[in-house]
Amino acid sequence: MNIDNLSLEQIMGEEIELIPLMNEEDEKKFKKQAIPEVLPILSLKNTVLFPGVVIPITAGRNKSIKLLEEAYKENQIIGVVAQKNAKMDVPEPKDIHEIGTVAKIMKMLKMPDGNTTVILQGVKRFSWIEMLQTEPYFRGTIQKLEDKKPGGKNKEFQAIIDSVKDMALKIVEINPALPSEAGMAINNIESPSFLVNFICSNLNLSIQEKQTLLEFDNLRDRATEVLRLMDVELQKLELKNTIQSKVRQDLDQQQKEYFLYQQMKTIQEELGGSSSETEIEDMRQRSKSKNWSEETRKHFDKEINRLMRLNPQMPEHSIQRNYLEFMLDLPWNEFTKDDFDLKNAQKILDRDHFGLEDIKDRIIEYLAVLKLKGDMKSPIICLYGPPGVGKTSLGKSVAEALGRKYIRMSLGGLHDESEIRGHRKTYIGAMPGRILQSIKKAGSANPVFILDEIDKMGRSNHGDPSSAMLEVLDPEQNNSFYDNYLEQGFDLSKVFFIATANNISDIPMPLRDRMEMINIAGYTIEEKVEIAYKFLLPKQLKEHGLKKTDLSIAKKELEFLVETYTRESGVRNLDQQIAKVVRSIAKKVAMEEEYNKKLNVEAIQEILGPGRINDKYENNDVAGVVTGLAWTRVGGDILFIESILSKAKNGTLSITGNLGTVMKESARIALEYIKSHAEELGINQEVFEKYNVHIHVPEGATPKDGPSAGITMLTSLVSSFTQRKVKANIAMTGEITLRGKVLGVGGIKEKILAAKRANIKEIILSEENRKDIAEIKPDYIKGLKFHYVTEMMDVLQIALLKQKVKGAKVL
Repeated sequence: MNIDNLSLEQIMGEEIELIPLMNEEDEKKFKKQAIPEVLPILSLKNTVLFPGVVIPITAGRNKSIKLLEEAYKENQIIGVVAQKNAKMDVPEPKDIHEIGTVAKIMKMLKMPDGNTTVILQGVKRFSWIEMLQTEPYFRGTIQKLEDKKPGGKNKEFQAIIDSVKDMALKIVEINPALPSEAGMAINNIESPSFLVNFICSNLNLSIQEKQTLLEFDNLRDRATEVLRLMDVELQKLELKNTIQSKVRQDLDQQQKEYFLYQQMKTIQEELGGSSSETEIEDMRQRSKSKNWSEETRKHFDKEINRLMRLNPQMPEHSIQRNYLEFMLDLPWNEFTKDDFDLKNAQKILDRDHFGLEDIKDRIIEYLAVLKLKGDMKSPIICLYGPPGVGKTSLGKSVAEALGRKYIRMSLGGLHDESEIRGHRKTYIGAMPGRILQSIKKAGSANPVFILDEIDKMGRSNHGDPSSAMLEVLDPEQNNSFYDNYLEQGFDLSKVFFIATANNISDIPMPLRDRMEMINIAGYTIEEKVEIAYKFLLPKQLKEHGLKKTDLSIAKKELEFLVETYTRESGVRNLDQQIAKVVRSIAKKVAMEEEYNKKLNVEAIQEILGPGRINDKYENNDVAGVVTGLAWTRVGGDILFIESILSKAKNGTLSITGNLGTVMKESARIALEYIKSHAEELGINQEVFEKYNVHIHVPEGATPKDGPSAGITMLTSLVSSFTQRKVKANIAMTGEITLRGKVLGVGGIKEKILAAKRANIKEIILSEENRKDIAEIKPDYIKGLKFHYVTEMMDVLQIALLKQKVKGAKVL
């Protein structure tokens, strides 16, 4: 038996009027009807009938149809009970509930499909005691059940009934599936028991829950349980309506954005602009011309299909579009053709740079191998040396010689790894790394890429950029460099990387291991004069709007300018001084004043002022003063080391001059060596106990450190102990050991430049540094005498004079 959800009007048509809702008097008359002790019993599959409630049912089983037809003809009352299992077609007495409702058949209709539809109205609850027959339908003895009601005007029960009615009206109000007439019907119900039964019948409950309500004997308990179930139903409806409201609001917003976008699209097309579909189609056409691998092409197709699914008004749309445009702008496997005219390349390098023969030879060698082989992994060259020697500008000349694009990227102060590898494109404000950004701007996958100041990269909590550079500068890995933004490997193996640095000790060892280190030492005075004459002066004349005939400076005057006003290893400061001279002449030309077009020394001094460089050798007759040679980040320099003895009870060693750990250790080693060889040096052992030794390096505000002042300190101490003065116009550099060995040091060329500026005539070096002198052009070291030593005694023999200082006391 299936319950049809049709209304009474739909079932009865216009043949009868609806049965009016009962008031309390009608309910009393209705319940007083005679109910026999034996009734035919009808089992319902999926509904529960409550007293006073009218429901339509459709009977499909033969037993049920026969029962209804006979009862309707005889105007009998029947018993209605619910099945325990709705899926059972032929139930036994044990399969039906014991408590049901006595019902009156109000109307019976034959339906076109052969089923029988009847209108039942509940009368009173009952329980069947014994089933007398099961065929052709159930018939059994019953016992009537009365509902227990609170006596009199019970305020609590009345409050429960009022709450039930109010909550029922609220459910009708917020449930769009219920008609508004249902609220009017509930308002018109006067009988509390009928109100509770009516709501029990119409609540959205399971069969078991309705059966439980029917089995309550106490009306107050049934009403209380109905109130609880209604509260749950109300909460479900409110939550459902809230969710539907949010969904509807979101849908309305999307529809609004869609209509606005369609209007904007039409306006753009009318104004001659392009819509999102047009842009996407343009991207597809551009992608066809890209020389991508199959993997990259599939990735692009996947990402552009994702762009098509995005609403153009969403922030993700612009992020995705920027990403695809970056992919299209990158020069995938797009290379410039190399120029293999080696003679022309040599001319370009010689034209732009004076000297630097090793570097030029290395570039020409690379071009030669590339010309013969046709393909070669790009070398990673690191040019290191003091500032202003032309490391960075050399890259431009290399790019011009090769016919490649030129890129320069400064790494000074860079401390964020994402500057190299980029950000994840899902982040707001995400950008690709500067490596790929620079490649995109160049429009070529094989440019000359200058990584400037690679020794000045820092590290922070944002990562270590020097670690990210390992993949960039490794020829075995950079053929598929992974950028976080691109999410694809990009080939950097054809890029000609040239790194520059001032101090290679600041470069991490793993990174240094991946590069070919080439030292660019400072320029000699002769080289600076040639650079100033051939390059700097003509450049400054052009930049200041002067002709070559407006000013000329001879090499002799340029040499004076170099020696008097510059001391660096490079030529940057020299360029500034020449610019100052040219500006002064430009002013005279602009004001139409008379001047001498050929500058002499006096004119240079008048423009630049008194000479500021004061590092000439200071010859004196004081024992303990020795001239050493030092390397600094701006080139070579001379270093005066002084020592003095003073009487004391217990001899101690004091060191001043803002010296680092290495130089302090060199001083202690020198003193211990002297103590152990005092007899050979002619020094009385008692001197070490009766005199304090003080070593000082002037310019105490300047920090000094390095392993090159060992022999200088040794010579200074021996000179003080023996009171033998040091030979005039001599300087030295080298490290010492406790065994008396003299070790080689670095920065020889820069130190030689400093020696020549100071008018030094003789230089003491370790035998290990002989090869460094051999690399310097003979013209640049003309007038210098070199002494190569291996033992400390050799240093003392060369540097110290035999006689003592005049007037010196015997220690």
